[in-house]
Amino acid sequence: MTKSLHSEPYADFLTALIEERRSRGLTQQIVADRLRKPQSYIAKIEGGERRLDIVEFIALSRALDANPETLFSRLLKAIEHLD
Repeated sequence: MTKSLHSEPYADFLTALIEERRSRGLTQQIVADRLRKPQSYIAKIEGGERRLDIVEFIALSRALDANPETLFSRLLKAIEHLD
């Protein structure tokens, strides 16, 4: 099994996060500002260079103005083929 950071399901997860950000009309810079992080933090997450833990996922969800539970449910659907 490949490391999850570089797996197809993780790539699908990142794609769904990027689509969520873009659908809300947010730039990486806006999200980074809300998190009080540099823009490169978001770029590394979205580029697959930095892996999110659950606490960071919750903070990122809130910075996207998304309910973490709802966003997690949508992301689960995006990686359904994981089974």
